[in-house]
Amino acid sequence: MVQVKGGIDDLALFGGARAFEQNHRVGRPNPIVRERFLERLNRALDTEWLSNMGPLSEEFEQRVAELAGTRHCVSMCNATVALQMLVGDPGTGAEPGDEVIVPALTFPATAHAVAWRGLRPVFCDVDPVTGLIDPDRIPELLSPRTRAILGVHLWGQACDVPRLEKIAAEAGVRLFFDAAPAVGCTHDDTQIGAFGDAEVFSFHATKVVNSFEGGAVVTNDDALAERLRQARNFGFTSDGTVGLVGTNGKMSEAAAAMGLTSLESLEETIAHNRANHRTYLRALADVPGVTPYDYGLRHRNSHHYMMVTVEPEQAGLDRDLLLRVLHAEHVLARPYFSEPLHRMKPYAGAAPATLPGAEYLCRRLLALPTGPAVRDEDIEIICDVVRVAVAHGPEITRRHAARA
Repeated sequence: MVQVKGGIDDLALFGGARAFEQNHRVGRPNPIVRERFLERLNRALDTEWLSNMGPLSEEFEQRVAELAGTRHCVSMCNATVALQMLVGDPGTGAEPGDEVIVPALTFPATAHAVAWRGLRPVFCDVDPVTGLIDPDRIPELLSPRTRAILGVHLWGQACDVPRLEKIAAEAGVRLFFDAAPAVGCTHDDTQIGAFGDAEVFSFHATKVVNSFEGGAVVTNDDALAERLRQARNFGFTSDGTVGLVGTNGKMSEAAAAMGLTSLESLEETIAHNRANHRTYLRALADVPGVTPYDYGLRHRNSHHYMMVTVEPEQAGLDRDLLLRVLHAEHVLARPYFSEPLHRMKPYAGAAPATLPGAEYLCRRLLALPTGPAVRDEDIEIICDVVRVAVAHGPEITRRHAARA
């Protein structure tokens, strides 16, 4: 490991030694206690119950429901399938071509899940500070074909739940939340999971709780939960008949074993992430144009995402060039996100010409590495790279342009 010096030629992009020998990347899986995972996996192998709602997946559902404060958790093979089944639930009364309002700033799976069910995502602008769906913009998007509002708790930040619930109730539409990144997070003192009609968690390998691949719908709606349990299992009812059109969305026992083991480390992981976040806040406090997200104290965040915005006018270089600087140092930061949904090819023309909040953030957002594998000294070096880059931002911009 090499400490980055203070000059521009010390940066790896211009021939200096890399800050790290090994990559520090965003989305690295959190470590688990392997012995506990293997004990659970061996139990499944011994019983030969490897899928089809086995005892491990049932235990995982119970633990997640307790965490979310809901009566039901319906585990799935991944969160995208969970979203697909939720927005396409017959209880919404949705027909092909009906509409679901979604934020323009989120992972594409949110909109894809809607489109895969033959519904039309209607893109809503976001708050230019938080990136969360802007409730003030929703009323103008409601139409006779609107069947649901789908908010996203972006990076574990809670949406303005009370306002969204009021809007949905007055419009007579369902309210769902894509809570993929929000396991262990809260709105005020209430765990995310029990808001709206239902919420969807992700347990992908990159999430704060991972089951290799996995997802779940959490809800207090008994009838909805029963339909989702049928839908994930080819539409079968408890008596063996097919009650609705379903698919194969079940979570395997191996995934549940991983999920249970990862869940046991949740509080320890959040504590480490929170400490990392404090170190980043301190280390970047005096860097012009690079502003870390400070989630504040009102809502609890898992701090699984270390997000910053890059203002090119103040930093002297834009987000994408800072990303190149970091990548050269083996710091694999990520844009999160580089294109708003309404600008993506599949959805061209599906929104107004501009959604300024989403477009503003998409040009500036950057995720830096965090998680239990990232230590204080790593963060200091990462921030040292950022500090040097910003100190020489205009010159780096000129040199890079001359190379192009």
